Amino acid sequence: MKIALIGYGKMGKAIEEIAIAKGHEIVLKIDAATTSDFTKENVQKANVAIEFTGPHTAFENIIKCIEWGVPVISGSTGWLDDFEKAKKLCEEKKGCLLYASNFSIGVNLFFEINKQVAALMEPYDNYDVSMTETHHTEKKDAPSGTAISLADQILANIGRKNKWVNGPSKEASDLIIRSERIDPAPGTHSITYESPIDSIEITHTAHTRKGFAGGAVLAAEFVYQKMGIFTMEDVLGL
Repeated sequence: MKIALIGYGKMGKAIEEIAIAKGHEIVLKIDAATTSDFTKENVQKANVAIEFTGPHTAFENIIKCIEWGVPVISGSTGWLDDFEKAKKLCEEKKGCLLYASNFSIGVNLFFEINKQVAALMEPYDNYDVSMTETHHTEKKDAPSGTAISLADQILANIGRKNKWVNGPSKEASDLIIRSERIDPAPGTHSITYESPIDSIEITHTAHTRKGFAGGAVLAAEFVYQKMGIFTMEDVLGL
């Protein structure tokens, strides 16, 4: 499979290493110094594009790949206000888009655990739920996309929480997300249910970027020659 890397930072390099080890070919690498290479002709040399950039460029990058008929998977966060626009264009063009706030297999299993725990805790309003997410200082967005996904799952299952807030709040109906930026920290997400008599906590900690990169390559293999809009749940059969 021929892969275009739209975003060639630490994550892009980790994806490249795993993709090559699995026998794939990297035909395009786009970073801040090579944006002039991000052309229709170059992108169409690939069977799939893997997009890991930032909140200000992701949507435009994804739209270009869809317009040019190349399946695209994206792990960029902070652009989801425009997700429905990307989805609509993908449907109109009969293209292929896979978005995930986190490509790690472990995190996606953690998502399923989170939903189950939230459903179990819903009847017990003496437990208050909150979240802490910790990442490296280079991470541009807060809270993380993974934290937002976890929060949305909790809100869907616990009726006494109405919205998430990134920081302190005195409103009992707010789900508090605390964001910490510490080096080195690939990523830790903890959800705590606390009552006056005990606490229950579930945590996922990433040790390296390889888990995210390996999941991204797996997702690229999944979308190869497919049309539609997919998630990591589809990739993992969850």
